[in-house]
Amino acid sequence: MTDVVTSHNPQQSRYEAHIDGELAGFAEYQLTDELVVFTHTEVGDEFGGKGVGSALARFGLNDVRAAGERKVMPLCPFIKGWIGKHPEYTDLVYGTTEGTTETSTTG
Repeated sequence: MTDVVTSHNPQQSRYEAHIDGELAGFAEYQLTDELVVFTHTEVGDEFGGKGVGSALARFGLNDVRAAGERKVMPLCPFIKGWIGKHPEYTDLVYGTTEGTTETSTTG
């Protein structure tokens, strides 16, 4: 099993994942007073299927939860889909009410 090492890089407004010291992927965000807007997630082709995207989503969302200051707006389709598969993170999404596990989907 490959170890994915995640970190927060606030200078570049993104969460990063490294494998063997090499940047494997990142999840970019923008901050507002109330929101962390996830805008783009990218995983290098050579790192696909190694859990990098999931590690980034989990780490980033846990970081937002731990800070307790903002809600999440997942504009990035990957982050939005990941939250849909992990309803324990739905409470972080802007516009959802406490205790609700439903998210609206379009398409």
